[in-house]
Amino acid sequence: MSTTEFPRHTPLAVQTRGELVESVHYGSLIALDPAGKTVLERGDPEDRMYPRSALKPLIAVALHRAGLRLTQEQLALAAASHSGSAGHQQIARDILASAGLSEDALGNSTDLPFGVSEREAWLSAGHRPTQLAQNCSGKHAALLATCVRNGWPLASYLDAGHPLTALIRATVAELTGDPITAISTDGCGTEVFGLSLTGMARAFSKLTTAPEGTAEYCVGAAMRAHPMVVAGLGRDVTTLMQAVPGLLAKDGFEGIQLIALADGSAVALKISDGGDRARMPAAVPALLALGVDPALLKPFNHLPVYGGGRPVGQLFGLPTLPA
Repeated sequence: MSTTEFPRHTPLAVQTRGELVESVHYGSLIALDPAGKTVLERGDPEDRMYPRSALKPLIAVALHRAGLRLTQEQLALAAASHSGSAGHQQIARDILASAGLSEDALGNSTDLPFGVSEREAWLSAGHRPTQLAQNCSGKHAALLATCVRNGWPLASYLDAGHPLTALIRATVAELTGDPITAISTDGCGTEVFGLSLTGMARAFSKLTTAPEGTAEYCVGAAMRAHPMVVAGLGRDVTTLMQAVPGLLAKDGFEGIQLIALADGSAVALKISDGGDRARMPAAVPALLALGVDPALLKPFNHLPVYGGGRPVGQLFGLPTLPA
């Protein structure tokens, strides 16, 4: 796509203040039933976008297929955008130690912990940005451990010509059903691919329906068993997985949200302006269309907008109407 061509996005979420619509979040969305049939479609779900960190579970599938064997908790961290708590960082250290490595081997970018409370605690303790605290350290630790397992070079594990990179590309193309055409670099340094929302929904469906023992099953089971590892305290993907039995969720920077239900139904969406606050409210109407109990989704939609310390409006997903 050239910079003069744009996806055919449509309004997915609205914020009101008083009697006026204050903000509108545009985007695209697809919801598939267990058979892969479209239940709800908004905008342009076939257009290519970068799934960003929502790719991590698919990358974890590739690593498991390459022989990496981790505990469930460690595998969940490999698929996580963790908040950077002391526990998260220790799991990443444990993955590295299992391969005879230390955090010095990590090639991801440095950052402060992603979670608000975790970041405040980190700074209060006098710490600076590190690779281990960065939200992708679990993925990078697992990438390195896979290289050790297969005798692949470590220093070049992020290079385009590395066998690990070729494996990930092939696995992502297989799981999504999308050809890998557009390739760029994610914030942490790994490759990121231009894929369709429909393809990502297909891939996430496999994480909750694949036969026991497969790599897809193992990754999906690990994430659902450890929602606090996948994100962290107060993070919406963690609270959604805790609220809806059997649900798997993964977010990504720039307004990406992927969700799969236990029966294989799946939702994929992209908020066009990259706004994080609209992800979950925009997903709720799709989950309702897939039959999720409205009572379980109430905390994630019709979010209060405050003025002077009292509610004066709402942030809600379309095509629902304000309550």
